[in-house]
Amino acid sequence: MNSAARHDNGIAVAPGDAAGPIIVLSEPLSFWGGVDPATGVVIDVHHPSHGVSLAGAVVMMPSSRGSCSGSGVLLELALSGRSPAALIFAGPEDTLTLGAIVASEMFGRRIPVIRLPDEAFVTLSSATDATIAPDGITADGGRLRISLGATAHDDLQLSPADHRMLAGAEGIAARQAMRIICAMASQQGASDLIDVTRVHVDGCIYAGPANLIFAEKMEELGARARVPTTMNAISVDHANWRRQGVARNFGEPATRLADAYVRMGCQASFTCAPYSLPDPPGFGEAIGWSESNAVIFANSVLGARTAKHPDFLDFCIAVTGRAPRAGAFLDEGRRARRAIRIDLPDGADSSAWPLIGYLAGLASPDRIPLIRGLSKTQPMPDDLKALCAAFGTTSAAAMLHVEGITPEADSLGGAAEDEILVTREDLAAGWRKLSSGPSEVDLVAIGSPHASLDECRAVAERLGGRPLAKTVSVIITAGREIIAAAEADGTMTRLRESGVDIIPDLCWCSITRPVFPEQAKVVLTTSGKYAHYGPGLSGCTVRLGTLDDCIEAALTGIAPARLPAWLAEPG
Repeated sequence: MNSAARHDNGIAVAPGDAAGPIIVLSEPLSFWGGVDPATGVVIDVHHPSHGVSLAGAVVMMPSSRGSCSGSGVLLELALSGRSPAALIFAGPEDTLTLGAIVASEMFGRRIPVIRLPDEAFVTLSSATDATIAPDGITADGGRLRISLGATAHDDLQLSPADHRMLAGAEGIAARQAMRIICAMASQQGASDLIDVTRVHVDGCIYAGPANLIFAEKMEELGARARVPTTMNAISVDHANWRRQGVARNFGEPATRLADAYVRMGCQASFTCAPYSLPDPPGFGEAIGWSESNAVIFANSVLGARTAKHPDFLDFCIAVTGRAPRAGAFLDEGRRARRAIRIDLPDGADSSAWPLIGYLAGLASPDRIPLIRGLSKTQPMPDDLKALCAAFGTTSAAAMLHVEGITPEADSLGGAAEDEILVTREDLAAGWRKLSSGPSEVDLVAIGSPHASLDECRAVAERLGGRPLAKTVSVIITAGREIIAAAEADGTMTRLRESGVDIIPDLCWCSITRPVFPEQAKVVLTTSGKYAHYGPGLSGCTVRLGTLDDCIEAALTGIAPARLPAWLAEPG
């Protein structure tokens, strides 16, 4: 053993014992929409490791990306015994780390989480198997040894009120929530905690029993939100799922999950676009939001301040009113570290924004970018929503800056260390990647994130009361506030006249059959986010299209895969 190659300075973020074969993921992965919570198999069709089982393996990847709900998927896998044996990252990572912390803190299921420096990460990546202990990793029969230290807990400064919660003076639930927050703060390197004015909870989506077990456990402990707390889209239309034919073994626990959070003081907003609710956060306001698109929009477009909080941490913040002062709460955590210049053709329309966001995330998977080349555009809020949602699908960053458009681009966008050019050819290749598939379309999906009133109006106006093709369904998912406004101004009537279904409470990343039509095999969407996640979540071909493509498909059943007019070569 003394002759083994040694690499020091690894950190056991969540210590424990494990052993298994090493699986190296060459690029980050979102566990939500990227890993089957029932089996541990990678279902993201755009990921190089699609089809690989992570169950029982020592999984190495640079970091995670995408959805805040990855923590819930990891907890689901932990409780069913199908989780990775351990997770090893090359840098900071929050979402899966939080899932592992909750699994250990609340359920006694340990999944070691390790952070390695670059050299040690590369060396271990060439090994075939590893054994992990709290003080080190051995690999390939002991020929490789990497020492591990622990995260420093003593550096976290707590207020007297924090100490009272941690001691149990505010109840068992607050103590448990504060323990989880402190564990997260320590691994993030936070110096202290910060007060937040409001929270948005993402863990109300039912991905399996684990989310419900967590919520009902917290309710049993007496948890109660102490700051205004909104809720993300859930997994069923709360009032109508029985009439829609949703199976009881899914509908009932999904409803129980939503109801548990409502009983604990959360608002039954049920939207993945909380920035569309009345009284959105203001510039500089410290908030505790989850849901990747919402976090990125709040930070980037509104100028509010929130970390990209994983599921479960969001509710712990609601219970305590406190969050780790780290990441995008700090100026340093909001600075651009990479510039991305977009060679945007003249005449680009709203369909450019999800594509730009998607490609920007791929170009900047682990750092905040400053996007250049768009200052002459005049994006609407829905364009920026599409940009942020698609960016959050392919990047782990909590925000982006757009030169000449977003409020902090001038003050915090100037520290880029390098610049990447996204050419017209790159845009075309990205569009083809997300839009390939059959011309025949069975389902048009609008509202990922939830559709705005303007988006609902645009669909109604384009359809003009004409009936849908008999072979096609069109479904819009939207928040309750938006649907009420659309009812009031007649938009809902116009949509129903054409045969469009408008569904509240759930969104495309949580919709299930039979609400998702049983016969649908090919789906067309305007959402870059759903074009990426949809194939793995639904088992269908999901194509990105323009709004014109979607209307054409709705009326005829046909929309060929093609570049949008602004991107097609002239001639």
